[in-house]
Amino acid sequence: MQAISVVLSMLAAVVLSGIVVRALPLGIPTPLVQIGLGAVIAAFSNYEVRLDPEIFFLLFLPPLLFLDGWRIPKEGLLRDKGVILELSLGLVFFTVLGIGYFVHWMIPAMPLPVAFALAAIVSPTDPIAVSAITSRVPMPRRMMHVLEGESLLNDASGLVCFRFAVAAALTGTFSLVGAAVTFLQLALVGIAAGVVLTFAVMYVKEWLSRRLGEESGSHVLISLLIPFLAYEVAEHLGGSGILAAVAAGITMSYMELAGRTGAPTRVQRTAVWDTVQFALNGIMFVLLGEQLPAIFAGAVDAVRESNHENPLWLAVYVLAINFGLAALRFAWVWVSGRFAFWLAKRQGEPTAEKPSLRMVAVMSVAGVRGAITLAGVLTLPLVLDDRSPFPARDLAIFLAAGVIILSLTASSLLLPPLLRGLGVPAEPAEEAELELARVKAAEAAIPAVEAALHQMAQGHADADLYAEAGARVMELYRRRIDGSSGGESAERLRRADWIEARLRVAALCAERDTLFALARAHEISDQTARKLVREIDLQEERLRGAELAAIRQHGRQHADS
Repeated sequence: MQAISVVLSMLAAVVLSGIVVRALPLGIPTPLVQIGLGAVIAAFSNYEVRLDPEIFFLLFLPPLLFLDGWRIPKEGLLRDKGVILELSLGLVFFTVLGIGYFVHWMIPAMPLPVAFALAAIVSPTDPIAVSAITSRVPMPRRMMHVLEGESLLNDASGLVCFRFAVAAALTGTFSLVGAAVTFLQLALVGIAAGVVLTFAVMYVKEWLSRRLGEESGSHVLISLLIPFLAYEVAEHLGGSGILAAVAAGITMSYMELAGRTGAPTRVQRTAVWDTVQFALNGIMFVLLGEQLPAIFAGAVDAVRESNHENPLWLAVYVLAINFGLAALRFAWVWVSGRFAFWLAKRQGEPTAEKPSLRMVAVMSVAGVRGAITLAGVLTLPLVLDDRSPFPARDLAIFLAAGVIILSLTASSLLLPPLLRGLGVPAEPAEEAELELARVKAAEAAIPAVEAALHQMAQGHADADLYAEAGARVMELYRRRIDGSSGGESAERLRRADWIEARLRVAALCAERDTLFALARAHEISDQTARKLVREIDLQEERLRGAELAAIRQHGRQHADS
């Protein structure tokens, strides 16, 4: 019963963290608040949460990796694949070797395999934390796409390196050739398992939906189960469950392009997955805060084995590792950027630009460590194969936690001034693509409305009513097409759309208030009120999205003029 109370307290702390972050004007990252609330729970609770590393790994990592693969922009991933692969593979291996040897030299009490495990688990970056920090000052979109792509792939490469290092610590042996062969097997089997399983599950789901109809709740639940199934199947077949979860997410995004899922299912599924992501990320950081006192005590004992009696050496270690990570990342980004510029010039690309030191600094500071690092380090085994305690486990967890906290703090302080006034390169191709999609969709909608109108009006005496309704609908699409033609008239149409959206939102708010008043007065049932309010909510979200797009378009045109 006490365990349930602690879990509920952690969920409440996750909710409270969002309120605290919005209430404080200081721009404090949410994970730092969650760690603090976890420490408060530990101070006022006598119950100690005991973590089973394997269960923790299974519960937290597959859904987060699956969601990363599902939602990452694929076009940006393919466009900048060279830069992303350099950061997600080359930089990870560079970091594992450099930081691993550095940590072992700095802390002799930490065995080399454990030092490599620590280096591997602090190599993945977290774009979600960067997004939260840069909400105050926008980051160039292409740079954000590179960070997202890097995070997706370095999560997998970092975690696979982490598994190899832990295996070496458990067995005491390591073979580079054997590791390369094993890595190839893990990658191929894991990716194949994720792709095939997701394709099979989605095919069966769509087949059943065509014959029996679509039930949103079961389809949302299927999407929640896919990452766990992919992980378990890949592990059973001797592959990497981590890569299987990532591959399943990417496959899911391509399967969704078939457009066979109903709109209600997509709306519900998005809401559920947003909640799952927020809850899992939050619980991990709250859990870290709850475990921090015990981890700190174990870390102090490990430091004393290095002949350092003063616990302040822990802070020195954390600072040194963070500076080492930043230096390695800065050097790698600077060298790879200069090399890419030299290669582009050699190939005769006239638009190639040499990366400035400020851009390199932004990319370096944006290498924030977050949820994946935390989830991975907490899965360090409790004992070795001979049942003796895993060496320096608490110290490794404490150092990883210190890296997360310090990198979040440094980024929240340094990123906004670095980004402020930074020239954001225009992306005309993306804007043109957006306008093209809107026009093509509108052009396809008009004949579809005409055909549906002709079919619906047949045999009805009030054909003029159908014609009037059809004219109103088609006029909306004609305005969208005209609004993409440019010029002053197009600007006036877009401005009119924005005004109309604002007026309709005001009308919807009045409708909703009236429905709630009718329900409170028992003039309509609460079921009827909920149904109508949901319809209004969906309309309002769509209108607010259109309103925001119009504001951004107007702002871009104003800046250009």
